[in-house]
Amino acid sequence: MTIFTRIINGEIPSYKVAENEHFYAFLDINPLQKGHTLVVPKLAEPEKDYIFDMEDDMLSEMLVFAKQVAKGVKAAIDCKRVGVAVIGLEVPHVHMHLIPINKEGDMSFANPKMTLPAAEMAEIANSIAEAMEC
Repeated sequence: MTIFTRIINGEIPSYKVAENEHFYAFLDINPLQKGHTLVVPKLAEPEKDYIFDMEDDMLSEMLVFAKQVAKGVKAAIDCKRVGVAVIGLEVPHVHMHLIPINKEGDMSFANPKMTLPAAEMAEIANSIAEAMEC
């Protein structure tokens, strides 16, 4: 069982941004930028770790869900765009990174990761969730 499955199952706490029947979005615990959000599918066993192994309909639904989350991120975080990255080597569970950016370098995974206080993480997650409701 991956760390993402444990987060989805509520075994590990997370800063949830959005959730529906098939997908879960939460803040990256070590973000590249404030508002860096992960979108993961609630996959049935066995867990898939490569996005292009997903069924076409689920992949399409995931992109639509990620679009809704990205709009919330953009509304809540001061940025020019929300970049999307699918690397998938860090955790063997399909996931997308939604990263607020003002320049291309903001999305470099070689950049140092941020460590934010829990209260600030909760505030960011709430701001994104509230922006999605508008």
